[in-house]
Amino acid sequence: MISSPLILHFPSSMPMTDDQFFEFCQENRDLRIERNKFGDISIMSPAGSETGNREFNIAVQLGIWSEKDGTGIGFSSSTGFKLSTGAERSPDAAWIKLERWNKLTPKQQKKFAPICPDFVIELRSASDNLQPLKDKMQEYMQESEIRLGLLIDRKNRRVYIYRPGQVEECLENPDTVNCEPVLPGFVLNMEKIW
Repeated sequence: MISSPLILHFPSSMPMTDDQFFEFCQENRDLRIERNKFGDISIMSPAGSETGNREFNIAVQLGIWSEKDGTGIGFSSSTGFKLSTGAERSPDAAWIKLERWNKLTPKQQKKFAPICPDFVIELRSASDNLQPLKDKMQEYMQESEIRLGLLIDRKNRRVYIYRPGQVEECLENPDTVNCEPVLPGFVLNMEKIW
């Protein structure tokens, strides 16, 4: 198991195309792989069991709300999205309005969709450093489509809330996190996430 991400740097003379990167990720399905806007590849081992359970609890809550709401679709942590900067990111949970998703071609939907989710959640695992996750959240906030982001820091029992054009908000040990008005009626229950 890799305790912190392994970063692979590629010379600018050897860029990996989007198709090559997708194929690379498919050949290494047991790893969590992301690429930054400079083409550097970050390789992480799969989440530990405890973190995986917390990710699942987040996904279940988002999934149940999404099915009832019906205006968008949710995605798991194994989904990659290509941001406008060229970075490919895989949030721990994400949601996209259906009208935006349906504008993509079937081919775009099958690979790392060239779209930034409306809503993303990142969950800090015990081995994660906080600052790289905050930097990742700021990267999402630079995208025109993003409307809300949550960074859950289980270690310190904090939830950082990100909204475009606003200063990050920090909740100390909240019981719930209200995601309105972006996700009407969605309140994330933190009991099974802490």
